[in-house]
Amino acid sequence: MSVAATAPRPGRAPAAFLWDRWLVFAVVSLLGLGLVLVASASIAIADRSSGEPFYYLARQLVFLALGLVAAAFCLGVPAENWIRARYLLLAGAFALLVTVLLPGVGREVNGAVRWLSLGPVNLQVSEPARLMILLYLSGYVAVRQDTLRTELKSFLLPLGFVALACVLLLAQPDFGAATVLMATALAVLFAGGVRPRYFAVMLVLAAVALGVLAMGSEYRLRRLTSFMDPWADPYNAGFQLTQSLIAIGRGEWFGVGLGAGVQKLFYLPEAHTDFVFAVFAEEFGLAGVLLMLALYVIVLWRAFAIASAAAARGQVFHASLAFGLGVWLGAQAFVNIGVNMGLLPTKGLTLPLVSYGGSSLIVCMAAVGLLLRVGHEARAVPPAGNRRRRKRA
Repeated sequence: MSVAATAPRPGRAPAAFLWDRWLVFAVVSLLGLGLVLVASASIAIADRSSGEPFYYLARQLVFLALGLVAAAFCLGVPAENWIRARYLLLAGAFALLVTVLLPGVGREVNGAVRWLSLGPVNLQVSEPARLMILLYLSGYVAVRQDTLRTELKSFLLPLGFVALACVLLLAQPDFGAATVLMATALAVLFAGGVRPRYFAVMLVLAAVALGVLAMGSEYRLRRLTSFMDPWADPYNAGFQLTQSLIAIGRGEWFGVGLGAGVQKLFYLPEAHTDFVFAVFAEEFGLAGVLLMLALYVIVLWRAFAIASAAAARGQVFHASLAFGLGVWLGAQAFVNIGVNMGLLPTKGLTLPLVSYGGSSLIVCMAAVGLLLRVGHEARAVPPAGNRRRRKRA
């Protein structure tokens, strides 16, 4: 399939941008909750480390501004340009993943080398790398859709690139990012038309490989097993999870009130990043948790609705990208919340659009911009069935 076949063809695109209002509402609401939570969860640690209670909130506002710029950029780029740039994006992703592992280049924090120092900020390379790989995969599916359905090698080629990226992520180590990337890639390729038997075999192999890698490292094995009974070692391996569970339990139905949580006061590690959900549950209770979950459900609903609308119009790239972004954001939110609730081992993944962190927030905003762009282009073209009826008329 040619690049031109994936771009809006018939008719004239409307002058006004076609916004997905539900998606915008959910994203803006999550961003607002995120700012409130970052301020509440970080006030104690910010005051202790910098003497400025709202130090992290101020930085998050700067990151949000940069994220809006990234979203605006992605809104303005026609989808077909991403298809043409797919190999450049893939090369850029691997350049980031390799550069961070070079001696003296990557910045080490808590035993992991995941960041590149860029002046006053640190770039977590897995965030933009995963988005660039997803753009490559969506472009590959659009161009190679016919052979993807009939030739095994057309399936193995992009999967090989994804596997190599996962190896580089595990070298940092970043097991959570590797897991989400592999899950997203398999979902996009399956939706792109890969034969079910090929997909089933690769799914089993991927699960086995991730399991072997997890069991082969003492560090990862300890994190995988500690979540099963965190109370067995509550002051060491199980400390993060026990404090998170205490915070969630204290929230009960309606929470203790904004700012009144105590677990964030030097008890719960990474309260404003990986465990911000626990702070939210403590201060807003089950009612607040259900509200947040509803907002994420809206984001997933709109991502999959955009993918379905694009598929009905024959826009393969648009459908693949929207579907992949939905799987990615949904999987990362699920993993983060699961970790906070003790359902999954600690992975170090942020809560999309909510947790503190420049790399995560900016890339998530870029993902939202891409979703809005492909949604606009999908709605600007009538469905294939309507086009055929118009031609007959």
